[in-house]
Amino acid sequence: MTSWTALLGTTRRRLVAAGTVVVLALAVLLAVLLPGDEPVTRPTADPTPTTASASPAVPDAPPETPAATFPTTVAAAVVDEVDVFAGPDAGAAPVQSLDAGDQLSGQLTFVVDSQQGDWLQVQLPTRPNGSTGWVRAADMSLTSHDYSIEVRLAEHRMLVRQADAVLLDTPVGVGAADAPTPGGTYYLKELLQPPDPDGGYGPYAYGLSGFSTVFTSYSGGEGVIGIHGTDAPETVGTDVSDGCIRVTNEVVRQMVEDIGLPLGTRVTITA
Repeated sequence: MTSWTALLGTTRRRLVAAGTVVVLALAVLLAVLLPGDEPVTRPTADPTPTTASASPAVPDAPPETPAATFPTTVAAAVVDEVDVFAGPDAGAAPVQSLDAGDQLSGQLTFVVDSQQGDWLQVQLPTRPNGSTGWVRAADMSLTSHDYSIEVRLAEHRMLVRQADAVLLDTPVGVGAADAPTPGGTYYLKELLQPPDPDGGYGPYAYGLSGFSTVFTSYSGGEGVIGIHGTDAPETVGTDVSDGCIRVTNEVVRQMVEDIGLPLGTRVTITA
């Protein structure tokens, strides 16, 4: 069986220094990437996704930077299982528990919305999209950064920023009409390295905290959306994928190896 390597850092230099790699089964791969042979499951209710229009030319000048608050605070779990609570109440029972072993990377990462004493309100990498909950600060290691990603579906365009500076402005492939990329605000939750850098997913794939609104399962996974490379660069700039954001291999290498986008980078997807 083909396997993937999960990268628990950002740049290649940091990965080598940390020496952290995990071998992953392709049967539970980051889902909603490219069409596969495995069956997929659609929800019983009709989804209400945002569809993308035909691709216009990408403008030469970058747009104005949308309002954002920096730095972004990122919480990486230092325990294998994280209890999630409805509020900052030590006497309450958790509403759910998240297991790091269920993530392809073996790491649970969250974006922090607020802190109250010993508690953190965080964005959750769970269904439904946009879920939040409270976790114990003692279970987390906190870092911060000022990176963000904006994806404009109708324009087939992605901008990577550091604070107000545009570092990357590039065309992207997005979901096809029957499997659209869901709009919303997510974050990069993991970084994966496919075994074949020239294969369908390119040399790197970021897993996002969001999920397809069409597929409830995909190739043994949960329908996670992602940003990844491709062996078909001519499809970048079109409605082509099963929900993921497709970039050229050169671009995804730039994101990982040159920019070094950290986990917890916010990803805003708009129509």
